[in-house]
Amino acid sequence: MTKPRIRFQRANFLVADIDRALTFYRDVLGFEVVFVKDSDPDSYSYDVFEIARGPAMRFCVLRTADQPNVMALTEVPGLSPSGVTPRRAGIVLEARDIDQAVAASRQLGLRVYREDHLITKDGREGVEYGIVDFDGNLVVLYLIRKDAP
Repeated sequence: MTKPRIRFQRANFLVADIDRALTFYRDVLGFEVVFVKDSDPDSYSYDVFEIARGPAMRFCVLRTADQPNVMALTEVPGLSPSGVTPRRAGIVLEARDIDQAVAASRQLGLRVYREDHLITKDGREGVEYGIVDFDGNLVVLYLIRKDAP
């Protein structure tokens, strides 16, 4: 079997506190925790994310029921929420229970952008919401509510 030229492994967000972040990613969005571990002192994350060496980091891998290891959180204690705009990146997730996820995000005090009417390139219609997590990372949730004509 030939390996694909490229394979998407996972997205990775930096967070100040994994436990707090999991109140959104696990408890609201429904990701399952695969593992949480202390990062190695020589972790490559220090280099590629340009993190000053100092406080010990933790690393958490998340999955969904049918997508293994699709998301990761790297804890950087003392990290300030990113206020950089325009935002440089975000993840887009289909959310079956979008109304519950939006309400729970608001209860956590997260920034939830207004509902947007979504029309896909093939004519399906739905809604989408942007949500900013505790650390300034953007998550866009969407749900298709009407099939194409």
